[in-house]
Amino acid sequence: MNSKVKDFWQKYEYKIVLAVGFVLVAVVSFEGGILKGQKLSQNPVIIEKSIENAVPIENNINSAVQGVSQSQNLPTEVKNKDCALVGSKNSNKYHLPTCRYAKSIKPENRVCFSSEDDAKSKGYLPDKNCIK
Repeated sequence: MNSKVKDFWQKYEYKIVLAVGFVLVAVVSFEGGILKGQKLSQNPVIIEKSIENAVPIENNINSAVQGVSQSQNLPTEVKNKDCALVGSKNSNKYHLPTCRYAKSIKPENRVCFSSEDDAKSKGYLPDKNCIK
């Protein structure tokens, strides 16, 4: 029995040592990664939105009673009654005013259209996400 083990070891010594070496390197690398990951763990990012521009409901009622136009507090696309569709100077797409993409257009870049024909005549295309 002893000679069989000795013969097996002499025949496969290189392969056994290589396999054990790979396993040890893998285990050490894995443990090192776990330890490094625990050290680098960060707190989650919290985004807080300020409410500086928020207008309390009481102020809206008081301003209406005092004769101040309520349209001062409305978004730009609602102020303009001819604005059935909204586009951007930086894009060739037009959207419904209620579409989330239309709401993200900066007021200085906003282009209003009275109809789809008006938008198409100026080279704009319908946005597939807003207009079906």
